[in-house]
Amino acid sequence: MSLTFSTDEVRDLAVAWLALGLAFTLLLEPSLRLLDFGRLSIEAVLRTLFVSLATVGVGFLLHELAHKVVAVRFGQVAAFRADYRMLGFALVGALVGFLFAAPGAVVHRGRISARENGIIALAGPVTNLALAVVFLVPFVAALLTGVGGVLWDLARRGLQINLFLAGFNMLPFGPLDGRKVRAWSTPVFVVVAVPSILLAVGALFLLPF
Repeated sequence: MSLTFSTDEVRDLAVAWLALGLAFTLLLEPSLRLLDFGRLSIEAVLRTLFVSLATVGVGFLLHELAHKVVAVRFGQVAAFRADYRMLGFALVGALVGFLFAAPGAVVHRGRISARENGIIALAGPVTNLALAVVFLVPFVAALLTGVGGVLWDLARRGLQINLFLAGFNMLPFGPLDGRKVRAWSTPVFVVVAVPSILLAVGALFLLPF
């Protein structure tokens, strides 16, 4: 089965990506959120938006696309569906300084085993861990050289958000990936979830927003 995207799916991916980027920008730029125009810097807002789209947005997009690629590999009909209500909630929450983002998910159908379902679920967090490694290289380079600016923001935010996405999604609750992985294989769940969750907690405390 080939990997294809409908017009509706491309729209949903684009809207979710942009909404997440905007929500994180509102969260990280208090002057914009509070309409404090005296302290508002358009340059700072655009920089934060760019960094958010390139880190939070990309981390989310590749997480969901990894689910889809593996699902299609197993013969599933799979597509991303945005949750517009939750996207609206994320934007409203960001306006008051709180963000809980559940922008949507890849839904798939077809005959499938518990193993295949677990591997599909595992693909998302593993992709975020791989992205964290990618961002780790410029992060370490920036630390060693003292480079700041956009490069530092991209490296720090990319590392942080991808570790958080991996750890959060490996929690074995509700619709999260960890529950499906655990239903397939407890040893695999433990091997991936424990370090992912610990790294996510470390990222949140050592690399504050």
